[in-house]
Amino acid sequence: NNCQKDIICRVLSIQSHVVRGYVGNKSASFPLQVLGFEVDSINSVQFSNHTGYSHWKGQVLTADELHVLYEGIKLNNVNHYDYVLTGYTRDTSFLEMVVDIVQELKRANPNLVYVCDPVLGDHGSMYVPQNLHPVYKNKVVPVADIITPNQFEAELLTGKNISTEKDAVEVMDLLHKMGPDTVVITSSDLPPRLGDRFLVSFGSQRILMPDGTRTTQRIRIEVPKVDAVFVGTGDLFAAMLLAWTHHYPTDLKTACEKTFSVMHHVIQRTISYAHEMAGPGRRPSPAQLELRMVQSKADIEDPAIVMEATVL
Repeated sequence: NNCQKDIICRVLSIQSHVVRGYVGNKSASFPLQVLGFEVDSINSVQFSNHTGYSHWKGQVLTADELHVLYEGIKLNNVNHYDYVLTGYTRDTSFLEMVVDIVQELKRANPNLVYVCDPVLGDHGSMYVPQNLHPVYKNKVVPVADIITPNQFEAELLTGKNISTEKDAVEVMDLLHKMGPDTVVITSSDLPPRLGDRFLVSFGSQRILMPDGTRTTQRIRIEVPKVDAVFVGTGDLFAAMLLAWTHHYPTDLKTACEKTFSVMHHVIQRTISYAHEMAGPGRRPSPAQLELRMVQSKADIEDPAIVMEATVL
């Protein structure tokens, strides 16, 4: 493992910032800090709030401005990181600059782990510009170590549809061939064994054995569906997967159980609060549905395991 118990583990997190609420770096920083990581944040945007509200205002960081910030870190010779974490980006030049930074950081520390959520879209439609797709496929995913696509993103990156569990395994194998040793398909449309109130997720991890051979652990996990739209959950998921794969580097089953359990606790706390605030029969507002992050501190630190993964 890259950071021993007594050494500080440093994460460079390049994500959105909002003044109010939880998305991007606001979703990732606090949970990682609670779990003992040093988090250095570069804010790819600074908005008043997430874009699901009626109004938002703010600034966007350019690729050049990102480079300037990184140069400052480098000039002071403090550009040693154990992890890089990235999520939603709308700009190809920004994304290409991220790749350059990751490659340089990996030259400085060959053990660096890049955790990437390749945000492209969901449910069959893209919500980033189309020209990001080839950049993720040809430049970003090849330098990533851990990726967290949903089914649509996994299909888009591999060019293969998922309609069975076998397809899901094949898609994850294709993604491994592209670079990342750990792949989690965060949600899929496949029929759950536990009934239609659940979603099926998959994980796959290639492990190098002491004798030099490779083995792959694959898991399936069914997660309770929630009837509400949350923002920032994907960012929290990637951050928690970073943390729990750090603690369980060769046990994807446990890392996923911990990660999905944290998600469950935070979402349950948020939904209860939102419905309480909205009142009976009323739809909660985006402000009421902001993740109850600070209130979930104990669950983040030590999540009660509420779902079990199946080894495939």
